[in-house]
Formats: sequence, structure tokens, C-alpha cells
Amino acid sequence: MSNLVSSNHAATQRLFYDQPAAAWLEALPLGNGRIGAMCFGGVGTDRIGLNDETLWSGSPQTARALSTPLGATGADAVQAVRDALRDGDVRRAHELARGFHSGYSQAFLPLGDLLLEIRVDGAVPAAGDVTQYRRELDLDAAIATAQFELEGVTVRQEVFVSAPDGVLVQRLTASEPVLALTCRLTSQLQSRPHAVDGGLGLLLQAPADVAPPHRDVPEPIRYSDGPDRGMEAAIALRASSDGEIRTAGNELIVEGASELTLVLSTATGYDGPSVPPTRTGEECWAAADQVVQAALGRDFEVLRSAHQDDHRRLFRRSALELAGSAEQSELPTDVRIAQGVDDPALAALLFNYGRYLMIASSRPGGLPITLQGIWNDILRPPWSSNYTVNINTEMNYWPAETTNLSECHEPLLRYIDQLAQAGRTTARERYGCGGWTAHHNADAWCWTIPVEGDPRWSNWPMAGAWLASHLWDHYEFTGDLEFLAEAWPVLRGAAEFCLDWLVELPDGSLGTAPSTSPENLYLTSDGQTASVTESSTMDLALISDLFHRVEQSAELLDMVDPIVDDLAAARKRLPDPPIGGRGQLQEWAADFAEEDPNHRHMSHLVGLHPGSAITPDGTPELAAAAARTLDLRGDEATGWSLAWKICLRARLRDSAATHRLVRAFLRPADDDATGHIGSGAGVYPNLFCAHPPFQIDGNFGATAGIAEMLLQSHTDDIELLPALPATWTSGRVTGLRARGGVTVDLTWTPQGVEAVLTADRDQDRSVRLGDERVAIRLTAGIGHRVSSN
Repeated sequence: MSNLVSSNHAATQRLFYDQPAAAWLEALPLGNGRIGAMCFGGVGTDRIGLNDETLWSGSPQTARALSTPLGATGADAVQAVRDALRDGDVRRAHELARGFHSGYSQAFLPLGDLLLEIRVDGAVPAAGDVTQYRRELDLDAAIATAQFELEGVTVRQEVFVSAPDGVLVQRLTASEPVLALTCRLTSQLQSRPHAVDGGLGLLLQAPADVAPPHRDVPEPIRYSDGPDRGMEAAIALRASSDGEIRTAGNELIVEGASELTLVLSTATGYDGPSVPPTRTGEECWAAADQVVQAALGRDFEVLRSAHQDDHRRLFRRSALELAGSAEQSELPTDVRIAQGVDDPALAALLFNYGRYLMIASSRPGGLPITLQGIWNDILRPPWSSNYTVNINTEMNYWPAETTNLSECHEPLLRYIDQLAQAGRTTARERYGCGGWTAHHNADAWCWTIPVEGDPRWSNWPMAGAWLASHLWDHYEFTGDLEFLAEAWPVLRGAAEFCLDWLVELPDGSLGTAPSTSPENLYLTSDGQTASVTESSTMDLALISDLFHRVEQSAELLDMVDPIVDDLAAARKRLPDPPIGGRGQLQEWAADFAEEDPNHRHMSHLVGLHPGSAITPDGTPELAAAAARTLDLRGDEATGWSLAWKICLRARLRDSAATHRLVRAFLRPADDDATGHIGSGAGVYPNLFCAHPPFQIDGNFGATAGIAEMLLQSHTDDIELLPALPATWTSGRVTGLRARGGVTVDLTWTPQGVEAVLTADRDQDRSVRLGDERVAIRLTAGIGHRVSSN
């Protein structure tokens, strides 16, 4: 099997283009977890878009000012909503539920731009003047390059963002000493230049408040000099070159060079979710410049080598290769996307790209990935580019454990602990409940309150239950009992809230009220739409899973806590998911018709994926109902919804459907360079996912979905190739992870399958391939080979 002919590196680990980026969604993303960069690869004029993951609007004071509820809160207010529902008055329940709402979360902001004018032999070249142009992103090196020739002179640009050195590095070289460069730093934020000898500085002021685009407020972007003043930030830039370097006003100029290196870093006043940001712009610049000067004192090759070694330590743990057409593989990435043909190697590139994006945007010690990762160029971005925790934030981290990036999970796991602290106040003050809760929006300031808006998205206090599942997942994949012990208070607190939130129903079972199924509406008997009801299927699935995980955690930790018995008793009283008249898994306790039969959210299937309560073997009737639900919803959806459907169909072992959905995901988005947002999902020329507009959750969800097609471990089995498309005839994937701490390498051809399983600790496992199962004994650190011919 080792002589398998597979796709080449360029087809599955490089994005490349034959022209510069004309729009932000054609630019190439780089990042070190904190600094994000979008590289355009321009010829005469160039741009690198800059972000810092900690640059958000607002402050803890802003959050407090926006937290005043619209109406009554507390246990009595909750009971009033429940009484209205018991009386069948969903309109009154809807209006009463709005009383829990307050304000909105804050926005992840663009930092600025590095603008470049490149001159060769005194002239600014245009794209039409050059030949041999090539722009690419090497996922394995995490370096963006652009190269061209002009009248016999070869010009090359390399850009990377180093995690070890905390800087962005841009290297420009020319085959003759005729290179000149003028650099400027700009920002959409309030800013002022900072005089620097031999470099550039830009001091920035973030707004005190940025309202989401869907909110019509008198001052959507508000600056303040008061106690709610937004954070300050700074960009620092310096250069080294064999040419002449000078500054003139707000410009850095290099002339007569054959090589030059720019080093840039950023800093903000952010110091955690509950601490007012007090650092001045000057203090931020001093911190950033210290990092720049330290990096500038090292050779470029040393900086690049340290960056690559750090990146490859994570990236090379797992990779997917799929045999594809050599003709397709030689095409620029945007052309491959536009052609819309079945291109297995492009699907492999999508998988590898998702892992690359996670490494670039989520590193230990940082903040979690936003709706747009760490890349945003809009001052008032769609949905505030925040943490949307009714699916999107969770989806961002679905591939973290399965694709061997457990460290990259850390920012979310740590953030959940911070969110839980804030969520205790929300649980107590809004609902009169113990434990902690959060709703569908969160931000860098740990907003946990239901935002002002429609109850169909705002009245959803289940974010704590869903986010807590990530803590258990991390334990399941790593076996880290010390981590589980640290996570216990957060798991317990989420369960305590849900236990208090449950109500006894007339038949003696337990349910939730008020309840919504995120962002969806149902039709009432009079043909009107409504959202507030009792016991959505998602609520009970999340609560059942949470209670089970807390019970398991207590057993593993030898934890004696009376709540465990209460959870076990309550879990027995939770009804099974209901099956409706069309054979579908119902979204609500009653068999309501959806207002939108093709709605993007698949909330009621959370027990199938990412949960594990529904499986084809263990609960065949529920699995069949889930499949029927997917059939009724149809394939068409937003980008992230397509990704979720890939995961769901993979869990059902439906290889044809997963293949169909992967191909749908990879179609070209119909947005254009003018900012027009198209009507359909797909991917942009740089392979970013179109919601539309751009949302990165689809990239991560698709990577997770492809992993589920190749390996599953949510049951007692380690299942190999459970949903492999028929056209993926030959391939190889390394480094996938199964629960229990098992690394799996897989190779397959039409002649057979070979797998090597390596466990972190001794264990007995069952391995499944198709209908065949084999019991194996895994010894820690020793590969165990399983094959089928």
C-alpha cells in the first residue's frame, strides 16, 4: 500500500493565482493566533490588511450600560411566561419573553492596513507591465508569496506572521539593486501617527460602542472620552535593507535596494473580559516596538525558520491527500473553484486549509475564533464578527480534536470558564436560577445576556449547555483527568442552571419553558408564526447530554456531590426526541410546521452531530427520522449549514450525500468585488466560506465533516471510512484522532484499506470497516496495523 499514487503537494496544500488580489476576499490569510494579515500580492501598489484578535469595541463599562433589561426579570417573570404558554397564549409569552432582553454584544474590529508603493528602477509597475506573475499561499510553510518579472528584473515578496517572535515579516527582493518602497500605515479607526526614528508608528482609538448592522441606532459607531472609553491600540513597523532607509512625514521610504525586510507588530489595551482597558496608545506602541526591535535583530532566515518549525509542529500532524486530475491540479485555485467539476484534490485542499486556518487564528492564551476568524476589514462587520454561540462558535472548534489540534482548542476552553463567571450573574438576575447560562451572542467582554431583538434568537439560554460539551470532548480525546477536574465547576454550573430551568410537564416528564429552536419559527393553528414554546428538541438533547457528561465526570473524578443524583433522576424523566407525522425528527415538542421548511439551522439534529445520542446502530428509528429531516430540509443552505449537513450525513454513513454536499460547498460564491453580497453559499476565490457574506465557521465545519467521513469514534467503535465517496477512490490521511487518545493513519485504494492506530495509553478497542469488526489491543506508543483487501 505504501506505493499509492496520490495527489501532489501543490494540489492539496497550496492556493495559487496568476494575478494579484483585486478584493479582500481574494487576498490570502496569515496569522499567528493574535495578529491577522490579508495579503493582496500587488505589483506596483500593495496592501496587507491587519487585525489584532484583542481589538474589540466597547469595554466592561459599555457592557454594563447596555445591560438594563427591557422588562420584568427573575423567577416570577419566568413563571409569567410559562403561565402564558400553559394558557395557549403564545403571543403574550412572546412579549413577556422580550422583557429579559438587553442591548447587544460588541464588535471585533479591523486594526488597519499596511499600504505599499513598490518601484522598480524608478517606476511603479502595473499588472499589465509584468510577466511570470504568481501568487500563492503554502499551507505547510504558512508563507504567502508573490513573484513577477519586469524587464529582466525578478521581484519576489514573502510574508509570514510568526508566533514565536510575535511579528509580521515581509521580505522583498529584486535580482538587481533597483527596488524602492514607500510604506504607510492607515486605519478606519480614529488614529494619529507616532513619530519613530527609522520606522513608523500608528496610535489607534477604538469606539466605545459599535452596534450590529441590523440595529438602527442614532450613533452606530460611538467614540467616548468618558469611563466607557474604548481601548487604545498601536502598530509598530521598522525595516532593514541593503538600500537607503529614511522616514518622511508618515512614510517609510527605502531606495536602491536588492533586498528589504519589514517587521511589524501590534498591541492593544485589552487585559481580559472584566478589566477596563487603560493602556494608552503610546504604551501599546512601546510594547509592540520592543517586539519589533527584538525580531529585527535576528536574520530573516532565522525568523522564517523559527516560524516554519512552530507552524509545522502543528500542521504536519495531519494531512489529507486525494487522488485527482493532474489537469485540474495545475489550474489556479480560483479557476478550479469556478469550473465546478468533481475535484477530489480540491476537497483535500479544503480540509488542509481548515486546519491551517485554525492554527493561524487560535493559539493557547488567546481569544476564541470569531465569526470571521481573526480577519475582518469592516468597521461595523456582519453580526459584529462576534461569538455566535447557538452554533457558529461551536462549529469553529469541531475539527480541533479530530484533526489533531487539541492545543488550538485551548482559547475556547479557557473562554468558557470566563463566560461561566459572567453567566452566573445572568442566570441569577434574569431567571432566578443557580449555575450559569449564556445566550446566542458573546464577545471579548463575556456578554451572556439575551440581546435586544426577536425571541426566536435571543431567548435561547442553552449556550452554556452546548459550550460545556467542548470541555468533555477535550477530555474524551486527551484523557486529561487534571483538565477534567479543572473543568468540573463549569460543567457542574451549566448543569445546575439546566436543572433549575427544567419544569414538570402534565405527563410527569420534564421539559423547558420558555423554549425556542434557534432562529426558526413555527406555524400556529391560525397560520401565524411564533417562536416561543415548550421543550424544543434541541433543549432536551443538550440537557440530556450535559447531565450524562457531568455524571460521567463525577465518576471519573471520584466526586461526591448531591447534584449528581439529581441529574441522573432528572435525565430519566426527559422524553425521547419525538418523531413527526412526516417521519421526521420533530423540532419542537408539538408537530409544528416550520415557517421556513428549508431553514438553515439543524438544531433538532444536535443529538446526531455533534452529539452521539442518535446513531444508525443504537437508535435506528431516530437515525431514520434524522435522515428524513435532512431530506425534507434539502441540501441548499448557507455555507456553514452545508458544513453541518456534511457532518450529519457522515454520521448516517451516507457517502453519496456527503459527497454531494462537499461539492455544493465548493461551488463559487456569487458575491462580487464591489461589495455586493450574493444570494448563495459557496466559497470565495481564497476558499473562505460564504454564508454569505464571509463566515469562517463553514471552513471549520467542512474540515470537521470531511474528518467524520474518514473516521468516527463517538460510539464504542473506531470506524474507518464510514462515509467515503465512491469517487474518492484512492487517498491517504494521516494523524486523525479518535476518542481515547488514538491517532489513526489511513491509506486506501481500490485494492484495499490499510490503517495504523497508535494509542497514547494501553487500551482494548473495536475497529470497524464496513460491516466487519475486529477487536485489537493497543499498546501505548506502538502502531497497530489493520488492513482489509
